[in-house]
Amino acid sequence: MKEKLRKENICLERLNRVEISFEEFKKIDLRIGKVVDVEEIPNSKNLLKLQVGFGQEKRQAIAGLRQYYKPEELKDKKFVFVLNLKPRKLMGGESNCMILAAKDEKSNISLIQPEKDIEQGGLIR
Repeated sequence: MKEKLRKENICLERLNRVEISFEEFKKIDLRIGKVVDVEEIPNSKNLLKLQVGFGQEKRQAIAGLRQYYKPEELKDKKFVFVLNLKPRKLMGGESNCMILAAKDEKSNISLIQPEKDIEQGGLIR
């Protein structure tokens, strides 16, 4: 019974997705960022504050990763980020980019990393 409900939920999720054109997709600014500092946010069970370098630019991301990653597991590593989302306030801080992650049916989380060493700020095309 649980398996059937889970499959129905996945189907409903897919139905709610909207297709976008390639031109719309090209508007998303995806880049490689290096996490230069990570802090746990006081009074939050889920949030981490990441300082991220993108070459000449540095941004802050507030991400719900605390239950999946320790700060030392993220520091000095490179991941894929979205840069052109509107800033968002979370727990008194502002998030100016979003780290990308994959989530499976068992709620395992894996952050998206480049396969090779790509410089900070490298564009995803």
